[in-house]
Amino acid sequence: MKIALITGANKGIGFETAKQLAQLGYFVYVGSRDKTRGLEAISKLKDTGISNVELIEIDVTDINSIKQAKQELETKIEVLDVLVNNAAIGGGSDQGFSTGKMENLRNVFETNFFGAVQTTQQFIPLLQKSKGPVIVNVSSELGSLTVHSSTLNPNYAIYDTYSSSKTALNAFTVMLANELRDANFKINSVSPGYTATDLNQHRGTQTVEQGAKFIVKYATLGIDGPTGGFFREEEIPW
Repeated sequence: MKIALITGANKGIGFETAKQLAQLGYFVYVGSRDKTRGLEAISKLKDTGISNVELIEIDVTDINSIKQAKQELETKIEVLDVLVNNAAIGGGSDQGFSTGKMENLRNVFETNFFGAVQTTQQFIPLLQKSKGPVIVNVSSELGSLTVHSSTLNPNYAIYDTYSSSKTALNAFTVMLANELRDANFKINSVSPGYTATDLNQHRGTQTVEQGAKFIVKYATLGIDGPTGGFFREEEIPW
């Protein structure tokens, strides 16, 4: 049985990704920074008949929490096959670079970028023991510089802080994939699309079931799958 860890998996797309991967036969560690909410998520999954899941308490903004989660997993497993860096925050209002507060920019990057990097660094040793290690960085079309440079949609500017954190995450994807190109890793950025979650006050136009399927697709890549790409239904321009 392959083993997956998903950060920020107690709700939204992360929760649905955990559900779909577990239904495919993966043993899924549901990452949650809040133990109570994480246990509630596990209970919901088990109520649907899914038993191959377990909570792992992890706050991606806290290196000590990440290290503790790693140590806990090392007592349970010898290998990790899939890491899904899903934990993220939206950044709230006033995200324009000409007016937005630096504190908000730093907070968003702390979770959406630095959190993913330091989580990945800690779990690479367990991933390296897999025959086909996979890392999925959950991104967004809003992270595409091509999209931002070509759109006249004023709504895009509302999310500049969030968007730039996903652009940075995409850079991490490309560079890490290149660094580990000879180690059989499959590392990709994946956008679930505009999905109705707490992140956007449930204004998204598609369901979590629809959004999670793209993440699951790239979390379950075989040895011939792509690496260092940016995908949804099709490849997204950087």
